[in-house]
Amino acid sequence: MTFSLSKRHLALAVASIAMLAATGAAQAQNALDNVLKAKTIKIAVPTDYPPYGSVDRNMKPQGLDVEMAELIAAKLGVKIELVPVTSANRIPYLQTKKADLVISTLGKNAEREKVIDFSSAYAPFFQAVFAAKSLNIKTFADMGGKSVAVTRGAMEDQELAKVAPTTLDYKRFEDNNATIAAFVAGQTQTLAASAAVAGDMMQKNPQLNAEYKLLLKDSPCFVGIAKGEDKLKAKVNEIIAAARKDGTIDAMSKKWLGRPAGDLPV
Repeated sequence: MTFSLSKRHLALAVASIAMLAATGAAQAQNALDNVLKAKTIKIAVPTDYPPYGSVDRNMKPQGLDVEMAELIAAKLGVKIELVPVTSANRIPYLQTKKADLVISTLGKNAEREKVIDFSSAYAPFFQAVFAAKSLNIKTFADMGGKSVAVTRGAMEDQELAKVAPTTLDYKRFEDNNATIAAFVAGQTQTLAASAAVAGDMMQKNPQLNAEYKLLLKDSPCFVGIAKGEDKLKAKVNEIIAAARKDGTIDAMSKKWLGRPAGDLPV
């Protein structure tokens, strides 16, 4: 009798677990429905990492990531609540539902894919060579005999060493601020830097007429989405695909980073 009762209890327990799992699965798929019902979407963005995200003189958020967040909200027909995040807390904010989406220069890798999902890429994040529009540089060979400002040991320093001619005159500095200051002051003809550093420099110094010249390394940005939210992910991908097709993605990238987005992974 005891054995039979135990079997019955076991059967009930299994049924309960299955019911909870089904309920959990259903709940995991309700982010898009909740957003549309509330008519508001919470999107985590950076506010201390120009040109992807910063605040203007009136403390209004601005930047490529902010524009992308606003585009998604507009296409969903809902209001947007921007949630400032740092690199350290952007994924936890998504996991704890403090944000519905994360748009914060988020790169995709195997470790992150274990805990969150990703959209198609919406923007490039890259290291590149920049110089005045008037300087004719179309290949790395064209950098021969010219000078470059670069941060010592940074990724762009390492990547440039692989492809630059031996006659390139390196001016290495200890941090990004010193590197940018040297280029802005005219101490070098070219600059090797990340999209974030160079984009911010171009926004602040339009008189330089600097532009993107050569790509060193590309690492695209993706929208972070909570695990299991397939309906929301599909909708975000639909919006990104349309924005790529009509030129919006390229225009945003050109505005903030100085080059079109180009081919991005889906």
